[in-house]
Amino acid sequence: MGEAGTNRGEVRLRVPDRSQVTVRLECDERLIPKGHRARVVWEVVCRLDAQGALAPFKEPIRARAGGVGRDATDPRLLVALWLYACIRGVGSARELARLCAESAPYRWLCGGVTVNHRMLSAFRVGFAGALDGLFTRVVASLVGQGLVNVRRVCQDGTRVRAGAGDKSFRRGRTLDELLGEAKAHVESLRALLEDPEKSAALSSRKRAARRRAADERVVRLEAAVAQLPELRRRQEARAKRLGNGKQGRKQRAKEPRSSTTDADARVMKMPGGGFRPAYNVQLACDPHSRAVVGVAVTNEGSDAGQAPPMREQVRRRTGHKVEEHLVDGGYLVLDEVEAAPREGVTPYVPPKPPRNEEKRGSEYEPRPTDSEAVKAWRARMGGAEGKSARGQRAATSETVNADLKTHRGLARLTVRGLGKVTCAALWSALAYNVMHFAAALAA
Repeated sequence: MGEAGTNRGEVRLRVPDRSQVTVRLECDERLIPKGHRARVVWEVVCRLDAQGALAPFKEPIRARAGGVGRDATDPRLLVALWLYACIRGVGSARELARLCAESAPYRWLCGGVTVNHRMLSAFRVGFAGALDGLFTRVVASLVGQGLVNVRRVCQDGTRVRAGAGDKSFRRGRTLDELLGEAKAHVESLRALLEDPEKSAALSSRKRAARRRAADERVVRLEAAVAQLPELRRRQEARAKRLGNGKQGRKQRAKEPRSSTTDADARVMKMPGGGFRPAYNVQLACDPHSRAVVGVAVTNEGSDAGQAPPMREQVRRRTGHKVEEHLVDGGYLVLDEVEAAPREGVTPYVPPKPPRNEEKRGSEYEPRPTDSEAVKAWRARMGGAEGKSARGQRAATSETVNADLKTHRGLARLTVRGLGKVTCAALWSALAYNVMHFAAALAA
C-alpha cells in the first residue's frame, strides 16, 4: 500500500467550465413529479375557478377580447402562487418573485409567465373583498360536504409582529413637526422637479419615484396624526377602569404615541413577555377537523369583546349558527356571558380566580350579585364539562396558531395597515385549509 501511494500521479478532478455552451431541452411539465403539492394547489384553484369562486378577481381586468392592450396575468396563477407560497411559509413578495425564477415548483406553476414582486405584492393586498369571498366559499364547501362542523367553535387571538419599528412611535407634538417638514419637502421637491435645469440629470422613473416617496410619507404622517384622538379615548377608558390610584394616575400621565410608518399598529405584550408593535389576529377553528372557519384582525391588545363578532362572522360564512363557543380567560366579559344564553350560545370561558380565595371562595362558586346565567356558567366551568372544553380549546387553537405563525408565513408581517394585514392573515388561513382539505376541494 505504501509503495502504491508513492507512485501515484497528480489527482484528476472534474472542474467546472462555465464558458462552454450547452443546449438543454426542458419541458416545464417535467419539473416536478406527479402528486407534488404544487400540482395539488393548481388543481384546487382550477376547481374553485370552475365553480365561479375566482370571478371577483377577474372583474377589474380591462384586457378584453376585441380590445387593445397587453394580456393580463391569469388570476388563477397569482392565487395559486400565493397559496403555495403560504403553504411553504413564504410571506414576502420579493422572495416569492425570486422563487418563481429559481425554484422548480414555482416555475412549474408559472409555466413561462413572468411575474415580479410589484405585481405579486399588489395582488396580495389589492383584492380584499374577493379574497374574503374565496375564503368563505372554501369554508362553506367544507361545511356542505360534512367535513367541518361549526356547532362548536374554538377561538383564540395571536399577536403577530408588525412591520413598524419600535422607534417609529412618536407623540403628537413630534408628529406635527414631522408632518410640517414632510409637506415642506414635497413643495421643495415639486419646485426642483419642475425646473428643467436642476432635474435634467434625473430620468422620468427617478422623478416619479421621488415624488411618490415624498407623497407617501405625508400620507403616513397624516394617518398617524389622525389616530391620536382614538388613542386618547382608549387611554382615558383604561385609566377610568384603573381608578384614581397610582396605576390610574400613571396611565393618565402618559401621552399617546402613533407610528409614523404603520398608523394602525399598536404596541402589545408579546408571547415572550416583551412589548412590540403588533396586530391581534383572531382565528376561529372547528375543534374536530381543525379547519379555520373565521379570521379577523384587530389592533386591540385585549381579546375581550372579540367573541360575539367572530360568531357572527362564522354564521355569515357558513349559514350555520355557533352553539358552543370555547375561548380562554382573556375573552371574559360578564355581560357577554349573561347575554349568550338569550342568543342560544353556550359560552366556555374560564372565570378569573379571586385575589383572596379565603375571603371570596373559588372562582366557580356563585356570587350574591350573579344572575342565573352567570351562576350556570360558573357551575359549568367548574365541572368536568368545563375542564374538557378548556383542554379541547388549547389543543386546537394553540396548535393552529403555531402552525400559521411557524409554517404559513404569518411570523412577521411585511405589509402595513389593518386592511393589508387582514389580507395576509386570510391568505395564510386559506392556505392552511387548502393544504389539509385539498382532496375534498378538488373533488
